Amino acid sequence: MTRPLDRQTPVHFIGVGGIGMSALARILVDRKHPVSGSDPRDNATVQQLSQLGVRIFQEQTAASIDSVLAENARPPVVVISTAIPETNPELQRANTHGLEIWHRSDLLAALIAEQPAIAVAGSHGKTTTSTLITTLLIKANQDPTAVIGGIVPCLASNGHSGRGRLLVAEADESDGSLVKFSPSLGVITNLELDHTDHYANLQDLIDTMQTFARGCDRVLANHDCPVLQANFQPDAWWSVQDVEGVTYAARPIQLDGDRCVAEFFEHGTLVGTFTVPMAGLHNLSNATAAIAACRMEGIPFSELIDSLALLEAPGRRFDHRGTWKGRQIVDDYAHHPSEVKATLDMAQLMVRTGRSPLPTAPKRLLAVFQPHRYSRTQQFLDAFAAALQGCDLLILAPVYAAGEDPLPGISSAALASRIQALKPELSVNVANDLDDLSALVQRLSREDDLVLAMGAGDVNSLWTRLTS
Repeated sequence: MTRPLDRQTPVHFIGVGGIGMSALARILVDRKHPVSGSDPRDNATVQQLSQLGVRIFQEQTAASIDSVLAENARPPVVVISTAIPETNPELQRANTHGLEIWHRSDLLAALIAEQPAIAVAGSHGKTTTSTLITTLLIKANQDPTAVIGGIVPCLASNGHSGRGRLLVAEADESDGSLVKFSPSLGVITNLELDHTDHYANLQDLIDTMQTFARGCDRVLANHDCPVLQANFQPDAWWSVQDVEGVTYAARPIQLDGDRCVAEFFEHGTLVGTFTVPMAGLHNLSNATAAIAACRMEGIPFSELIDSLALLEAPGRRFDHRGTWKGRQIVDDYAHHPSEVKATLDMAQLMVRTGRSPLPTAPKRLLAVFQPHRYSRTQQFLDAFAAALQGCDLLILAPVYAAGEDPLPGISSAALASRIQALKPELSVNVANDLDDLSALVQRLSREDDLVLAMGAGDVNSLWTRLTS
């Protein structure tokens, strides 16, 4: 059962600078909660939170909890994420004092319970779809509250305390905690096995997502996903493949390297034609889901159509970092084989069509990939090998452990061997570390290349390393 959060209760976040934690902190401080948090990272996010009035502790020690207790008349609720271990000194001191410990998902569940909410779940496209829904609602003067796992361009933030009726939240399935949410509308983008450190198999993930769906007043799902089609009976389907038999559909007319043009249908009837300034069929599907969610919340299509041409993907989703010596450097969060393939297909479309959102159209695709977690790399070694063939040149960074211990035989070198067995003519290079990765990019790239760095770890530091 969702616990309510009294507006007078202080809230302390252990690891406040995380993408999910910082969004919640922004909202609570705007709603006049006393908010504090600890994070050893002195990054832009932490600095912004400090400027907003969040009391920041740069060290995670027992003394931080003692200070929060001394500074507030009421004991705080302490918020943690799955990444915080039981050995964390702050968490241990909070337990000693008998403080309430909430998981991040408990706090999000409390916010969702306070107002009508759209929660976006699924294996891929959650951040983009929830960003697009938020953007369309803002353009339609709805001013939603937003809790997103990425930076929403029109907000320049991942968290926003709106004054409107709706809340939009990204519902992360990685640890199963989304079953706590009871939104008025649940959006499920797709389902595919991932997070094998938590889910034993695909059926385990399906069971969890079905529990989430049962907690929603209404469900909107992607008809183009065979797993969803076989296991779910939503209130509405959307599709970019079929017009008949679905509630909402977008039939692509033109797919270029910088946009998608499509016709929009409701119940098989043509409503209008729209353009989104993002490449790839997967982004058209995300945009269609966003339109459908807004329509289910009563926003007329006429109020959405002009805003569709202004949509932007969230940060780290084909994020152009800049031009370095004639090379276009792009950062992307893709870290699952399906995401990697979709991102490479989109980039190759830019190379083939000569149309691109980049300052200059690229002539060659140099892909940089950092495997994320040993467990994921082991589970999807062959799938990654197949997905990574869609480039002209490939550089692999070492596996980003994300706290996991190495597994025997699982490495970027092992992945390179699998790739070259499938496509011997593809040049595959393995970096020893991130400095070596930067050196390889400098040596192997050439003018007019698109250098596409993919991964959920610290591979996004490539731009800084190239330009420092």
